[in-house]
Amino acid sequence: MIANNARIITFMLAFVSPSLAFTTNSAPAQKTQLQLSTSNEGSRRSFLTNVVATAAVLPSLVLSNPMSASAFGGVKADEKGPLVYGDDSIMSPKEHGTTASPVQSDLRYGVSNKLADKISSYNRVFAEMGGYWEGTSFENDVRNLVASTGGPVTFYDSVSGKPLFVAPKGRSVDDFIEESKVHGWPSFRDEEVVWESVRVLKSSGETVSTVGTHLGHNLPDRSGNR
Repeated sequence: MIANNARIITFMLAFVSPSLAFTTNSAPAQKTQLQLSTSNEGSRRSFLTNVVATAAVLPSLVLSNPMSASAFGGVKADEKGPLVYGDDSIMSPKEHGTTASPVQSDLRYGVSNKLADKISSYNRVFAEMGGYWEGTSFENDVRNLVASTGGPVTFYDSVSGKPLFVAPKGRSVDDFIEESKVHGWPSFRDEEVVWESVRVLKSSGETVSTVGTHLGHNLPDRSGNR
């Protein structure tokens, strides 16, 4: 959500400030914000909460019936980094907003299906309120999975069931959780994005799934895309 920068995804994701609806399942391997200094974290969070959503967590964090991962071909990363761009046509009107169907009924972490569906399929800008995920079982579930499997957690598209993010990678679960708390929404880095299923729109920085699910926006910081 990318080259040498970072991204924030809404909890509905998959993450109403960013949005990401996802499910968590342990799986082997595969990941937005303004360049502000650490001293400006408070103002950054305030800005995001009141103006724009970084990424939606509901859309990617809430599935319990993910589609089995398969090989997706024809993906070419942008020459300037791992970020993979997509065309605005991905988010064209479909049978259910920008997606062909609503979010799955059995979303995880006790999130609101109604809110997840609104953010994922009928929204291009906003997400759930910052910190929403901290009132769910997300942190405990992620920590328990990492502790029990010794590997990262896979987060799936709440609409299609395709894998979107695999985290934490290249950092500890403590670092992943802490960064997410600082920014208000789950924050994924380039190497944690499953680019076969995720695209960033060049026109706006909006981060979406290949089936039209709104995931948030790429908002790089000093450490890179997220």
